[in-house]
Amino acid sequence: MTKTILHIDFDSYFASCEQQFDPKLRGKPIGVTAQNGRTAIIAASREAKKMGVKSPSRTFDALRIIPNMIFVPAHFERYWEITQKFLDICKDFSPYVELFSLDEVFMDIAATEILFGGKYRLIDKIRRRIADEIGEYITVSVGISHNKLLAKLASGINKPNGTLEITSQNIWEIYKQVQLTDFCGIGRRIEQRLNRMGINTPLQLHNAPLAVLVNEFKDIEGHFLYRLGQGQDESEVIPYYFPSETKSVGRSYCLPENTYDQRLIRQNILELCEEISIKLRKLNKKGRTVHLYLGGEISQHGRKTIGEYIDGGTQIFKLCQTLLDEWKWNRMVRQIAVSVGNLRDDQSLTLSLFDQDNKKEAINKTVDKINEKFGDHTVRNGFLLYGPNLKTVPNGFMADRVERRKLSEIKF
Repeated sequence: MTKTILHIDFDSYFASCEQQFDPKLRGKPIGVTAQNGRTAIIAASREAKKMGVKSPSRTFDALRIIPNMIFVPAHFERYWEITQKFLDICKDFSPYVELFSLDEVFMDIAATEILFGGKYRLIDKIRRRIADEIGEYITVSVGISHNKLLAKLASGINKPNGTLEITSQNIWEIYKQVQLTDFCGIGRRIEQRLNRMGINTPLQLHNAPLAVLVNEFKDIEGHFLYRLGQGQDESEVIPYYFPSETKSVGRSYCLPENTYDQRLIRQNILELCEEISIKLRKLNKKGRTVHLYLGGEISQHGRKTIGEYIDGGTQIFKLCQTLLDEWKWNRMVRQIAVSVGNLRDDQSLTLSLFDQDNKKEAINKTVDKINEKFGDHTVRNGFLLYGPNLKTVPNGFMADRVERRKLSEIKF
């Protein structure tokens, strides 16, 4: 059976939610800001985008373009409530609904579209349900195709509130209209590397030999870019209520203000390591590769892989410290990201022969229980005694909420 994949993407999601919550904001240029005090806009309303403000951007720059722009703080819990309502709507039209991010889903409707009068009538019914059950000010753009890559590309072309289908007949005409960075998986750095190779458009990527791409980007990434150029994608739509294999666990944080304070930087890194360790233990996972990213005047990233599998915050932090020492880091930082990969199930690993290692694991689990009962940061590493309590919503926010949602709540 030929696939019929939809990519449904909310238009200016966070800003539209705020305008739905507060009618006084409707029709006005607004910017949603992070709750950690940084002067950054994480989402701009449709009105603001039309006047030239993009997201992300600085509030200072936005005010130069729109002096009367309105700034409102983000309310992620409320956005997640709307996403849950949206998921409940989507599952009434297909059991194959994949939550791609807080404001977008993939749906495979090949087996169900005939029940609703075809794909376009199905999309209209979803839009009417959104207006009736969530709010008329919240709209979606929809891309249709035979795979996820092209469906996602299509949803971004006729925004806002548009629908576009990419078929085998019009795909190369579409490739003439879009840019390399319109594709999921091509960011500015990859675009620059492609440009240096003389590849400046999707059609040029389509004509690039596989061997040339593999030579520049190595095997995995080179094959990915080749398939992208051919419009190929074999990935399946994975229903959001199915458990998926966790390949890595990470946390990132944007500091309230830029800092050169190296002690404060390390405290923030340790705090992220502790968050990751708690997540790993909840998943009964351990990893042996730690990746650290620091963003500022100059960005730096690196990874360390060790022979043993770990899940302790202090263990993860020691590997981050090793990277910092190798970099001789003394620069300004505004953003930090830490992740742990090369994961394995804790139960599949051999028990340590050293009693002190087993005691540390027992202590970590006891601390987890105390913090879960009495609140985060009840028991903390001594280095964090006067350190920061992170105020932003970590990037695991949505995934954590999906895990907590009971399967009994999902009805078909």
